[in-house]
Amino acid sequence: MSKKQQKQQQKQKQNNRLLLLIVLGGILLVAAFYFANRAGDGGGTPSIVVDQQKIDYGDVKFDTPKTFAVKVSNTGDGTLRFSEEPYIEVLEGC
Repeated sequence: MSKKQQKQQQKQKQNNRLLLLIVLGGILLVAAFYFANRAGDGGGTPSIVVDQQKIDYGDVKFDTPKTFAVKVSNTGDGTLRFSEEPYIEVLEGC
């Protein structure tokens, strides 16, 4: 085999490697976009659970500060998102 043929074979191998890298990179890029978009919606149904539906302090004098903690969790298998900012409604006399 002549030197010219050897150089052509080496160049062909380099071109094949470059093509292979480009194809693999494209496949990885498509897979990354697919999984990134798929993971964003959670793939299931969210379910919100609050540990207390009612907090009763009994009779409290006016202007007396009170604190409480409420645990809110998602027991579903999807991502829980709020369309509005959550708020707490205080009902007097309940």
